[in-house]
Amino acid sequence: MSAVLPRLQSSSAASPNRLGLGSSGQIAAVLVLLLAGLAAAAGVNGYYVFVLANVALLAIVGIGLNVLQGLTGQVSFGHVGFYAIGAYTVAILTTKAGWSFWAAWPVAALLSGVMGALLALPALRVKGPYLAMITIAFGFIVEHGVIEMRDLTGGQNGIMGITAPALPFAASGEKAMAMLAIVTAGVALALFAWLSRGSWGAAMRAVRDSETAAESIGIDPLVVKTVAFAVSATAAGIAGGLFAPLSGFVTPSSFGFGQSILFVLVVVLGGAGSVAGPLAGAIIVALLPELLSGLEEYRLLFFGAMLLVVLWVAPEGAVGLWRRLRPRPKRAGVAAAPAVEGALPGLGARPRAALRAESLTMQFGGVRAVNGVGFDTPPGRITSLIGPNGAGKTTVLNMLSGFYKPTGGLFRLGDEILQGLGSHAIARRGVARTYQSSQLFGSLGVEDNLLLALHRGALGGLFGAGAFAAPAQRARARALLAFCGYRGPGDTPAADLAHVDKRLVEIARALATDPQVLLLDEPAAGLSREDKDRLAALLRQIAEAGVGVLLVEHDMDLVMGISDQVVVLDAGQLLATGAPAEVQADPRVRQAYLGEALAAPEAVRLRPAPGMAEEMLGVGSLVAGYGAEPVLHGIDLQVREGEVVALLGANGAGKSTLMRSLAGLHRPVQGGIHLQGHELGGLAAELIVRRGLVLVPEGRQVFPELSVLDNIRLGAFRQPQDREARVEEMFARFPRLRERQQQRAGLLSGGEQQMLAIARGLMARPRILLLDEPSLGLAPKVIAELFAALDGLRAEGMTILLVDQMASLALALADRAYVIEGGRIVAQGTAAQIAGDDALARAYLGADGAEVHIP
Repeated sequence: MSAVLPRLQSSSAASPNRLGLGSSGQIAAVLVLLLAGLAAAAGVNGYYVFVLANVALLAIVGIGLNVLQGLTGQVSFGHVGFYAIGAYTVAILTTKAGWSFWAAWPVAALLSGVMGALLALPALRVKGPYLAMITIAFGFIVEHGVIEMRDLTGGQNGIMGITAPALPFAASGEKAMAMLAIVTAGVALALFAWLSRGSWGAAMRAVRDSETAAESIGIDPLVVKTVAFAVSATAAGIAGGLFAPLSGFVTPSSFGFGQSILFVLVVVLGGAGSVAGPLAGAIIVALLPELLSGLEEYRLLFFGAMLLVVLWVAPEGAVGLWRRLRPRPKRAGVAAAPAVEGALPGLGARPRAALRAESLTMQFGGVRAVNGVGFDTPPGRITSLIGPNGAGKTTVLNMLSGFYKPTGGLFRLGDEILQGLGSHAIARRGVARTYQSSQLFGSLGVEDNLLLALHRGALGGLFGAGAFAAPAQRARARALLAFCGYRGPGDTPAADLAHVDKRLVEIARALATDPQVLLLDEPAAGLSREDKDRLAALLRQIAEAGVGVLLVEHDMDLVMGISDQVVVLDAGQLLATGAPAEVQADPRVRQAYLGEALAAPEAVRLRPAPGMAEEMLGVGSLVAGYGAEPVLHGIDLQVREGEVVALLGANGAGKSTLMRSLAGLHRPVQGGIHLQGHELGGLAAELIVRRGLVLVPEGRQVFPELSVLDNIRLGAFRQPQDREARVEEMFARFPRLRERQQQRAGLLSGGEQQMLAIARGLMARPRILLLDEPSLGLAPKVIAELFAALDGLRAEGMTILLVDQMASLALALADRAYVIEGGRIVAQGTAAQIAGDDALARAYLGADGAEVHIP
């Protein structure tokens, strides 16, 4: 064991201090602690030997449970079942079959591991409390199973007379078992350190951080979690196999549910995920009750109170508290690689295949999100997939990357049909993917994110830490990072990166899989113009290296400036395909984005500008965002009493961010929001509703499990006066809702849900109604009906700020309008003025002949 532990300090450079055992001093401290335990076990007698052995057994189970809970994030309250299987296997084989302990012990470990894998296959398909309930049930099944199998297990009486083996050159009996348990705990600690710092440990953390992203680099989360469960169960079986000869007997009462709670406390109190955590937790859990034994009847009370204090003061456990309190030594860190020019590093020079979609169809219940879409993504070219909100763009990407199984059609990479394969299998064949919201593995370092992707799902040996951190692999990861423009240290935790760096690292991680096709979902979201220019240059370099790029993006200047071909979707159907200039000039595309040919209902028509009414809502120099780069840049707008104001712009322009800021759901960085002279900045969302500013959010967001009537009544939560009379008003305004008032809201059609969301908002008696994309995903007939109802609200004097993708219809309803592009107001005026302003078309489709500057 002394030869094993010192090697841990060089097993990997992957954030060692975050694991709780990264320095030679910490390794030496653990080694001294284990040697002291061995010396104590050899020197003390009787009860204290049993206490030392119990500490070691708790540590062994805790180390195994730390693989499951600390690395993969899965919680099990049933590990006492595996502990019991190990104990009873040794007891039965040594007393009834005549086996030696040394032969029975490995069988006990193997049987526990197999049972753990079998339990994991169904259990790990659920998460959270459901997984906990399944493991609890397993523990009870094992406990009651040994009671019922009397002929084999002795029932309630258990099995007596289990003898402990003698160790060579050491004591026998309890002392031998205590020493063996301590040595086993040391070996388990070393194995956990190797596991946690190798490719399997990184894969387990990756699955915990984002199963979706793990699949996109070729990792099968179910396999990883099943291995973690099996390893964890094996450790519990090993500890149970030691418990049987240590105690000399086994009975069902030794394996109750309370023991499982202690096992979980070992991990939680010590520090989940840290190497030394289970050892520290085992010492606390085993020795604390002994120290409090003199308090007699108050013992459990003090024990529980101290546990609560520890969890409150140190939620990361004892090891986490130690890391926070001790002085932090300066680390040299992992230097960034120099910038790379020219060819894409690390990617094989080989011909790459085209990704081809053929009549792809995706139906969710009665909704057909994508219908018969077909296009090619040729190698070495950038293909952009665009369309208005709800067009089905991300659904297509999810099908092509295996996260959705198409209900019709197929797709192939070259001549190989990928239809029906899982997402991890598709990733291994060369389809890489990034996401709208960056999904890096936050608990891993930047380089480790790429190192894991380089393996492309082939994780190697379970304890092979050296291969994961091989110098050649790290050099390749650094070169990819430098090629993509990341200049920070390689050991920075991915969770701590700035937004732009997360985008770059996520693209580098996708490239690390050596893909044939790269799928990018809104990579420019939240980037500054300068960063977008650098992104454009990067995407062109990737395409020039031979990789086919399929881009979903709402920044039309970026799309039109770098794309070789553009594919346009509308309402799930292929609308147009061609070069950027051809698509920009296509009247069908203009109609899809601007709604130019959608017939407005008779009551809705363009109106002259209203008179100068009193200002209701004023917004001045508003800046807001979600990271280092703001989404809104100094927004100024005004809404007067009784008018309808439309806020228009392409996806990603910042419209919904502005609406959320006005409603108090997102706190602006700076600027002012005034409602009839009262400042709203800093107020909670519910107080803003009380002041009279009410948001009907994008996507409707009704309460699906409540009835239509209850949804409407909840809208009057802050204004309960004459509630039932106002409910009748809503039913008169939206007759469909009266017919369905007792129906669950989640079962309504999209149009009916939108009517319900507006009715719920009106119940709050708004001074200004904020409508965010009310027509999203609705059929033309329903849209016309809905906008006729909104025109009725306007006629009644309701003040409305409207965001809608159907620009022409919004302008037909509005008195005035603002056009927002890139988080800035680029045009404002009456509805008629904006309808004839070229700024509107540029905001949606990019400037004619727009080019992105590529440095």
